[in-house]
Amino acid sequence: MAELRPELHRYCARLAGSVFDGDDIVQDVLVRALVAADGLDPETPLKPWLFRIAHNRALDHLRSQAVRRSEPIEAAVQVADDLTLDPAEALMRQEAVATALSRFTQLPIAQRSAVILKDVLGHSLEEISGLLDLSVNSVKATLSRGRTRLTELNAAPGKPRLAKPASAGSAQFSALFNQRDWDGLRALLAEDVHLTQATHPDRKGRSDVGMFFTIYAEIPEFHLVPAYLDGGHGGEVMAVFARADDAQPSYLMKVEWRDSRIVRIRDFRYAGYILEGADLVLAAPRA
Repeated sequence: MAELRPELHRYCARLAGSVFDGDDIVQDVLVRALVAADGLDPETPLKPWLFRIAHNRALDHLRSQAVRRSEPIEAAVQVADDLTLDPAEALMRQEAVATALSRFTQLPIAQRSAVILKDVLGHSLEEISGLLDLSVNSVKATLSRGRTRLTELNAAPGKPRLAKPASAGSAQFSALFNQRDWDGLRALLAEDVHLTQATHPDRKGRSDVGMFFTIYAEIPEFHLVPAYLDGGHGGEVMAVFARADDAQPSYLMKVEWRDSRIVRIRDFRYAGYILEGADLVLAAPRA
């Protein structure tokens, strides 16, 4: 399951249109899978089984967000499914991989799933057919329409990407972190603060979460910069650079506040895949 986690996240994040919602869905999928594993037939292939759980949980998430759309499937068209891709097929896959997560949400669910499974994750038409409960011909039609729509979306002029200043809380957190003022950071923690890290047990409470900063105290090179996901629509985050002069961040950290106190920290140091497909803009310096 751990080996499949990055691939599950690529699917769920693009389906949900959010790296954080995708991570929440994957976490729920793994918990449900562990509970159900005892009753699983030993001959059941693990990967398709996990992807079916992930697909259903992602649909539940989208229903709860009231963004699910449906669209009739037209007549099937031929879609290459060979191991050796022709140039046009290869370009379609490159375009899908490079597309920002937020744009996938503008596709109907079936098209979105087909394009992600085929062009981002490289599943076969037969595998997609089994997961989506569609005939192979229907998958071909859905995939073709999804690819066409995604090309149209990527060709449309994008909105200006104006970096806005960081919030006061993010600016304070990053400044204290970069100054290695761990006591100052601990003073900001709420009594009921909650820390989550992929593949690590959760920490809860001011005392336990305060120990988290001792880990970073041993890594003086790490540097935080406030940033925004999806032009601000995905919320404010911390871009974590392994070194201050690195061109690209290594992973993300998300800090949630309540009345000037930190109530949750989500640290993705052990889940660098969280950045795949994320539309990240670094915050402008505060005046």
